[in-house]
Amino acid sequence: MKKIKDLTLQIIAGANVATAVTMFLVGLSDRINPTEHPIMANIGLIFPGFIFINFCFLVFFAVFRRRYMLISLLGFVVSYSSVRTYWPLNISRDVPPGSIKVMSYNVHNFASDNAPEGHDNPILEYIINSDADIVCLQEAVITDNLRNAVKDVYNYVDSVRSKNGGDCLVLLSKYPIKSSERIEYESKNNVSAAFRVVVDEEIVTVINNHFETSGLSLADRAGFKDMVKGKAGSDTMRAESKRLAVKLGESAKIRAPQAEAVAEYVRNSGDNVILCGDFNDNPISYTHRTLARELTDCYVESGNGPGISYHHNAIFVRIDNIMCSKLWQPYKCKVDRSIGYSDHYPIYCWLKKRGKDKNNR
Repeated sequence: MKKIKDLTLQIIAGANVATAVTMFLVGLSDRINPTEHPIMANIGLIFPGFIFINFCFLVFFAVFRRRYMLISLLGFVVSYSSVRTYWPLNISRDVPPGSIKVMSYNVHNFASDNAPEGHDNPILEYIINSDADIVCLQEAVITDNLRNAVKDVYNYVDSVRSKNGGDCLVLLSKYPIKSSERIEYESKNNVSAAFRVVVDEEIVTVINNHFETSGLSLADRAGFKDMVKGKAGSDTMRAESKRLAVKLGESAKIRAPQAEAVAEYVRNSGDNVILCGDFNDNPISYTHRTLARELTDCYVESGNGPGISYHHNAIFVRIDNIMCSKLWQPYKCKVDRSIGYSDHYPIYCWLKKRGKDKNNR
């Protein structure tokens, strides 16, 4: 019985080694350019599964063979950068005086279909009461209703629409907006835009993004939800999985040059940049890495947990982001799950300008 037990534990340890190695390799998938390998570039979507499995191995060996815990621990160590990107853990620090609050929110056209009848729009109410100084909205249009609703809080409102008349980005600000422009890249409906905002007598470039959508129709998302719930047969599941992978790969292939165009714009915008938006891509992705190489991811730097921001049709992932240049220090970045009218939750954080020294001039 002892030999059987030892053999069983060794087999399980081998499975743990395989899991740790695969987790490390999947964590590197954000280096894969989707224009060359579109399907492989989406493999980062399964990364949280390996975090969970590796943690289960850690708990198992903590009970049955403690020295084997080293396998799981080493797995987390070698994949530390990817694990922290997907599931950061930070010590919360008080927000210092003089900080500004920035929020990004895909409002899904203010979810008019979900808003309760006979009441003010709950998304508008949330934004007005958020106390945010700068608000980047995606899937929003400036209307008289919007202007009238926010005029007592946000004196400055501007928007940029995609060149094909599709999506529209809106910026609400308590600070003057001097100008705005579209960042040029190929897209049928999506758009990125830069706004010049005067904060404490300095120009801040605020970039709002809504990158290429996943390309999944409502029927595709319903099919994925059935798979997650186990309502699809094995043959149907294989065929559906392959079809969804192809669709996701196609959208990732379009999204890659969009992220590269914005990254290039950031490099030419000086050291005073705040970037927000709906990336339509997970944290372990080429899109995220391309921009995170240029800017600080405020959620990774100051948030905690997976920070799920998209929450419909059994798809739960953080695709909404706030980033900043090194001139800013982020505090208490959070995805707020208290309002669920849109298919996205809002993400917000506080930013405090660092002191001007030789390291960040």
